[in-house]
Amino acid sequence: ARLRGAALVVGPLPERPAGLVRALASAGVPVVFHGGEPCDPQWLPDAGLLALDAPAGGGAPALWRAALAPRGGDLGPAELAEAVAPYRLGPAGIRGAARTAGALAAFDGTPLTVAHIQHSARQQSAPLLGRHARRVRPAVSFADLVLPPEPLELLHELAQRARHRDQVLGTWGLRTGGGRGRGVTSLFAGESGTGKTHAAEVVAGALGLDLYVVDLSSVVDKYVGETEKNLERIFVEADHTDAVLLFDEADAVFGKRSDVKSSHDRYANLESAYLLQRLESFGGIAVLTTNLRANIDEAFTRRLDLVVDFPFPDPEQRLTLWNRCLRSVPCAPDLAVELELCAKEFELSGGAIRSAAVTAGYLAAGRGEAVSAADVRAGARREYRKMGRLVPGSSPGWE
Repeated sequence: ARLRGAALVVGPLPERPAGLVRALASAGVPVVFHGGEPCDPQWLPDAGLLALDAPAGGGAPALWRAALAPRGGDLGPAELAEAVAPYRLGPAGIRGAARTAGALAAFDGTPLTVAHIQHSARQQSAPLLGRHARRVRPAVSFADLVLPPEPLELLHELAQRARHRDQVLGTWGLRTGGGRGRGVTSLFAGESGTGKTHAAEVVAGALGLDLYVVDLSSVVDKYVGETEKNLERIFVEADHTDAVLLFDEADAVFGKRSDVKSSHDRYANLESAYLLQRLESFGGIAVLTTNLRANIDEAFTRRLDLVVDFPFPDPEQRLTLWNRCLRSVPCAPDLAVELELCAKEFELSGGAIRSAAVTAGYLAAGRGEAVSAADVRAGARREYRKMGRLVPGSSPGWE
């Protein structure tokens, strides 16, 4: 490096880097160290170190355009900027993703597309979240959602917030001070089966990201302090992964604080206090779902970007859900009339309608025939019995 008049770039640093830093600092060439650990002035007490934060917005469209230029494709600047906005890759990650995207396009024998870019960008993210959460590769889109206009508009806004957070919170400085991160967090509230988890998958698919569902059984621990440690591991890994983090049944860990009447109450409140602080500094995308919104602490809702209420479907929406569930299934000619009747008579959620459609499909497959009106009604009746409700048109003596 001295002969060439060049500099050295070293990183990531080992566990105890003091000896390495001192040896390279005396080499007589400029040295740049990089890593995720904070800089310790004692590594070089005589000369000192100049500590710089990593530049924000590593996934800038300009870097992507430069990396993708040799690989063709006819993506416009606006289309490319929207496609790569959810990713927080550095220059090396962007170059690696561009090479992978070019290879994928060549393998498919097609020009470079947004799908190639997003698939390769997801591969550059750290896969460590898989240790604590279940990975879901989104296979649905906004066209698969059956919701009223208001919650549907909020879901689109959630995707827009994830795409433009660097510009709004960073460039425009609308979130400054207090160590606040650039994360996007939201709460999906509604009865069971109204589509909360489905909507989280839709948002992840719209952003070109994977969905990671946190397994609460691997998080909550009976020993004091262990739950916070498990959550911290998840948040740290989520901060370094371009993905949507889903806390299903979030009231189990984001519940209300209570008056301290015993040592258990005090430690439970400490857990909630930790989560309140951690949400402030979170830099990723997180979705919390709950069936009981009243059980979520109000201090959490203040820190959420959006709260989306999922209403129970009305008869018209239930008919649409029936048709969506059976759209790829061979059906009897007279099934349309029966679906309208079932949508009016049976007050089922979207999840229950899907289960009823699956039951109807099994009944028809067992006979080797198309799904009939009797199959659909049998599936709907079975869902009512599972919920312990009186089946319409039946005798209460034997149902």
